[in-house]
Amino acid sequence: MQYSVYLMASGKNGTLYVGVTNDLVRRVYEHRNGLVAGFTSRHAVYQLVWFESTPSVDAAIHKEKQIKNWKRAWKVAMIEESNPTWMDLYDTLL
Repeated sequence: MQYSVYLMASGKNGTLYVGVTNDLVRRVYEHRNGLVAGFTSRHAVYQLVWFESTPSVDAAIHKEKQIKNWKRAWKVAMIEESNPTWMDLYDTLL
């Protein structure tokens, strides 16, 4: 099984959300369609801008906790290193 740590954004340099899941396509779909009440739906955070996958749930959770403690500038730098235009990556998963 694969586990993914992911960052969602409301747009370029917008509100960020970090999460972890064992089904990235399903989870991003839920965020994009407002199926999950909470932070992402309240703040219109619908674009997948970064993700990393691992076979280890422990590694995924550890990475998520690390990122949550990072400064915003570090998160932005990580996104822009692999996705400089903040393109929505959801369609690349399908």
